[in-house]
Amino acid sequence: ITSAVIRHLLESRPTPTRLVVMVQKEVAQRMVAGPGKMSLLAVSVQFYGRPALVHHVPAGAFFPPPKVDSAVVRLDTFAEPPIPVTDVEHFFRVVKAGFGQKRKQLKNALTAGLPQTSASILAALAQAGIDPTRRAETLSLEEWGRLAAAIK
Repeated sequence: ITSAVIRHLLESRPTPTRLVVMVQKEVAQRMVAGPGKMSLLAVSVQFYGRPALVHHVPAGAFFPPPKVDSAVVRLDTFAEPPIPVTDVEHFFRVVKAGFGQKRKQLKNALTAGLPQTSASILAALAQAGIDPTRRAETLSLEEWGRLAAAIK
């Protein structure tokens, strides 16, 4: 539910210039992750703004203490996305398809999650300069942008 609430806030109009949220530490780490540890949440958050882990809050700071630690994340939103995207819905369809099959290679995850043929997915990956055997979590935001633009 945290991811859905954050994405709703980021997509709302007018967009807030800064969000400061306290979330579970694991969620905060996913929000600020880079290539190699990217997730759908990380791509979504980093598409709309620059997240920063501001403060760790131990479980003992609450009463009764929860079973997990928390963290405060500051998210300064962008006036425009940091990558050129002509169709935001299409961009996120491609990203969701890429992350839709856990631990699968991109060519297989995208073929399973999108209506395009395997051949057209492979052609789009080549056009974007992305090895089809890579996994979704290894792509940068810029690579997702190139891939979405290449997939018709």
